[in-house]
Amino acid sequence: MNLNAKFDIIVFGASGYTGRLVAEHLMQKYGIAGEVAWAMAGQSATKLARARNEIGAPGDTPLVIADATDPVSLREMVGLTRAVITTVGPYQLYGSDLVAACAEAGTDYLDLSGEPHWMRRMIDDHDAQARASGARILFACGFDSIPSELGVWFCQDTARKVLSAAVPRVKGRVRAFKGGVSGGSMASAKATKEALEKDPSLAAVINSPFGLTPGFEGPPQPSKTAPETDPDVGNVAPFMLAALDAQNVHRSNLLMGHPYGRNFIYDEMMVASANRPATPPDVNAPSGTALKPGEGPAQDERKLGFFDMLFIGIAPDGRKVRVSVKGTEDPGYGSTPRMIVESAICLVRAPDVPGGFWTPGAALQGRLVDRLQQHAGLVFAVEE
Repeated sequence: MNLNAKFDIIVFGASGYTGRLVAEHLMQKYGIAGEVAWAMAGQSATKLARARNEIGAPGDTPLVIADATDPVSLREMVGLTRAVITTVGPYQLYGSDLVAACAEAGTDYLDLSGEPHWMRRMIDDHDAQARASGARILFACGFDSIPSELGVWFCQDTARKVLSAAVPRVKGRVRAFKGGVSGGSMASAKATKEALEKDPSLAAVINSPFGLTPGFEGPPQPSKTAPETDPDVGNVAPFMLAALDAQNVHRSNLLMGHPYGRNFIYDEMMVASANRPATPPDVNAPSGTALKPGEGPAQDERKLGFFDMLFIGIAPDGRKVRVSVKGTEDPGYGSTPRMIVESAICLVRAPDVPGGFWTPGAALQGRLVDRLQQHAGLVFAVEE
């Protein structure tokens, strides 16, 4: 960890659509009172100043100029801070040099990546360096995949208390979901499609539940690619984020030393009666009709969003525990900015977490559950 830094957190990409929402939450909750020393970063001082004004941040909020394509500027930026929150994606196009700079400098890194082939490459290339420097690198610090990863952690914690042991099987079921998409998400989906077309071998990582667990391959997992009837919740259908969420859940289990067991099985589905999520990004949409980076749901739309996820833990003898994770506002653009900010604050206040590539839940566990409930509008509950 970069303990001699000027700032606790720098938000890189703060003038973009999601970055501005992240900076706004950080400013409103912590920045004005000076509880967190933070700065806004990006490649344009003019755009950063405009974003600072638009979110109502004090005029003396520091602005840091850095360019995702300029490694020298990235090294200078990460040297100023204990942690970087980056929303500059697609990460497979604009994130690699920043990960490398953080791993070298010992600066913590948090993003919203949903690009598993790139995440795996970063793990393979830089984990040893991050362990040596003390940098904690956290991917997927938003709706994908914190509710799933911590939902399973909370389910297992409940199982240990109620059933006296962790369970080998957990089912994630999305009971309600209302949210939009942004131009940034569409750009990431398009970049992944193009990467697959260029190198079809990437599908082995993207499609494997254990694509993010180097050196470990668990048992076959349910594919859940077609509608079916679940005896616990009724009719269910495939959920668009299930594959990535499962990868992060299995990586979390690996990083914690397999407390769920080496034969753990997890899958996610959406309850058929649930509010339907936003249409997945159409990577083939004509360029003139697709959302562009910097565009996304308006504030009134974000306020109307929500999610409700049920996790059912099943013991070998058939006994079950049920827990839920719920959030208010748009999952991707209301809850997500809060999740990544609270993850960053929790991380910089957790010097006991060693360096390396982590998942948020594995690194912070119950500390993050508590913080998300206190400051991010999430509710973790045990159900009968």
